[in-house]
Amino acid sequence: MIPAGAATVREQVVRATRSLTLAAPVFLFALHARAEDDWFGRDKALHFGASAALAGTSYGVTTAFTERRSTGLLVGAGVALGAGLAKEGYDALGYGTPSWRDLAWDVVGTLVGLGIAYGVDSLLRREPGRATASAALIRF
Repeated sequence: MIPAGAATVREQVVRATRSLTLAAPVFLFALHARAEDDWFGRDKALHFGASAALAGTSYGVTTAFTERRSTGLLVGAGVALGAGLAKEGYDALGYGTPSWRDLAWDVVGTLVGLGIAYGVDSLLRREPGRATASAALIRF
């Protein structure tokens, strides 16, 4: 009889497999790290722009189907960061050179894209009963 709260061998194996699966990309990145990876290279601008575009577009498409902006933010971030992680994983398999700096620019691009999309959404779709700075200036 297994004591209550104790993990079975199968559960332990599943947990260990998940942990190794999640840790594998870290080891692949470490093996393929390059010293001459510039913070402001052309590829960094591409990572930034692609992530910003994916995040903003995903936010816009999502908010067209739901009123919850938080859902749009989560979907936008998930799509953009998922694409960036997939690209670096592809590079880590030997089809390119993986880079933590590329991922950093993916995160920055995602945040900027979501910020712009949220700002445009806020301007176009005002919440009822919420005063804005422009409305306050008009009344003044």
